Amino acid sequence: MKPARGYAAHDKNSELQPYDFERRELGEHDVLVDILYCGVCHSDVHQIRDDWSGSMYPMVPGHEIMGKVTEVGSGVTKHKQGDTVGIGCLIDSCHECPSCHEDLEQFCSAGPFFTYNSFERDGKTVTQGGYSNIIVTNENFVLKVSPKLKLSAAAPLLCAGITTYSPLKRHGIGKGHHVGIIGLGGLGHMAVKLAVSFGAEVTVFTRSKSKVQDAHDLGAHNVVISKSEEAMAAIIGKLDFILDTVSAQHDINLYLPLLQRDGKFVFVGMPNQPLELNIANIILPRREIAGSLIGGIAETQEMLDYCAEHNILPDVEMIKIQDINTAYERMLRSDVKYRFVIDMQSL
Repeated sequence: MKPARGYAAHDKNSELQPYDFERRELGEHDVLVDILYCGVCHSDVHQIRDDWSGSMYPMVPGHEIMGKVTEVGSGVTKHKQGDTVGIGCLIDSCHECPSCHEDLEQFCSAGPFFTYNSFERDGKTVTQGGYSNIIVTNENFVLKVSPKLKLSAAAPLLCAGITTYSPLKRHGIGKGHHVGIIGLGGLGHMAVKLAVSFGAEVTVFTRSKSKVQDAHDLGAHNVVISKSEEAMAAIIGKLDFILDTVSAQHDINLYLPLLQRDGKFVFVGMPNQPLELNIANIILPRREIAGSLIGGIAETQEMLDYCAEHNILPDVEMIKIQDINTAYERMLRSDVKYRFVIDMQSL
């Protein structure tokens, strides 16, 4: 076993604290990565607080990992020592089910096996995430990172980036489309950057007037204060597609009328309580509601390469691991633009 150190929550009410644990020895197709940076995702808070139930403790969060390969198994062919790599939300899958064969490992029938608060393929070992100094992962779930990407800022691409890239690509968003983005946080700001880069006209919906200029600075063409009935009424039936990035309670029935006939409403934020839906808003205009979960490994690699080629990076604030509990408090107050990244050298 390989000694590791990190920060962990020991129950749903505790703060993150220093934690020593062990990683497995490398198998034939495993890669050992020294973690240099790890992004802080809102889902990290949901998981440590058991908001979605099923949390396992002690828990080392973190699924937006950037680092360097320091050792490889005897059968590894995709990576070598010294490579700059990323590890996102997935660390393995069954490799055999229909979803895996379609490069949709996030829907693996036997898993999927997430980077933390999950089980490895043995069904016994609990996975621990990137708020740590090292990680051991199957080579097929380690991503190549272009030198064009600024490594200290790129980590959130592995969750916020792919979570918003995937539905925009899947639904063919591009020039001529009018896209609405609900929320301007970690997910929302990446959705704006990506949708604009695809050529869409982008409208951001926010409850805060303080975010109007921010949205324009990120590239949004229009910004609507969702509390304004007049502003919302002015764009009824104008949108082709809405991406909902909000993970808190909100009224989606305010936004559905803004879609034209056959418009699509896609969730990527996941509130921990059910949302109410007026079915008439779906049936009468033949609108569609869908969800989207991160992306498979091939698509995540595609996203990283796309962002490198088009110089698209998250807006981040670098922190030390010792400041993680304060960062959580600030994140819950929306006091971050737009993603925290931990400099793991501080560990």
